[in-house]
Amino acid sequence: MKIKAPTFADLFAETSPLLGGARRTKFLETLDRIIPWQDLKSLIGPYYSEGKRGAQPYPLELMIRIHFLQLVYNLSDPMCEETLHDSFACRRFVGLTMDSKCPDETTILRFRHLLEKNVLDKQVFDLFKQQLTARGLLFSKGTIVDGSFIEAPSSTKNADKKRDPEMRSAKKGSNWHFGMKMHIGVDKATGIIHTVVTTPANVHDVTKADELRRLDDWEVIGDSGYLGMEKRDSADPERVTYTARLTMLASIANMFIGNCFENRTKVSFV
Repeated sequence: MKIKAPTFADLFAETSPLLGGARRTKFLETLDRIIPWQDLKSLIGPYYSEGKRGAQPYPLELMIRIHFLQLVYNLSDPMCEETLHDSFACRRFVGLTMDSKCPDETTILRFRHLLEKNVLDKQVFDLFKQQLTARGLLFSKGTIVDGSFIEAPSSTKNADKKRDPEMRSAKKGSNWHFGMKMHIGVDKATGIIHTVVTTPANVHDVTKADELRRLDDWEVIGDSGYLGMEKRDSADPERVTYTARLTMLASIANMFIGNCFENRTKVSFV
């Protein structure tokens, strides 16, 4: 599938400060400069198919850039593919031109599984964190936690005639999801993801709250899925303020309200 050419409206949205497009473009340009792409290619290259047989794979750097796009915007595989079709700034960041063939969600999923299978995902993310920290981009003492589903095919119409055994089903509201769950910790001040934990979809958000907290954080903020996180054995309520919002948040961006909690009560509900 080829990428559609952007309309004038698309280009305006990607560059207009009023619509937030300029902010995304500037952020991705900064990310492009600070990430050591050659080091990542050297790390992952030995595990990536050289395409000696069958169809030629997508360039390794393209897939690495797409993976980083998923990390910084917390995108599922289908949403990542859709973003690559809809966002001119994101296409430019990963290196796709207007007539380039775009990797589909299955290709994106396979690359993510390649990293997980070879225990490269943590090394890649740690390298990302080191680059950000070295430039002073992770500086607050508060973390926003969130969990989102990564959908996987639920059909058994495949060569093995069964679902992926590592995937699980979970219900959110009235909808069922099959796949994995990505638990993320986001720096409160910058909005940059600093910690990622992946689990089967049926693992509850609250069980991973403290794995997403940095050692020097004094505040952890989550939505209603994190009610009771201050009561878990791994919690540190004497030092850390745990805040759970009773209303569901449309996105992590809505959580960046910039509140300053002068009174560090054990837990607060807003």
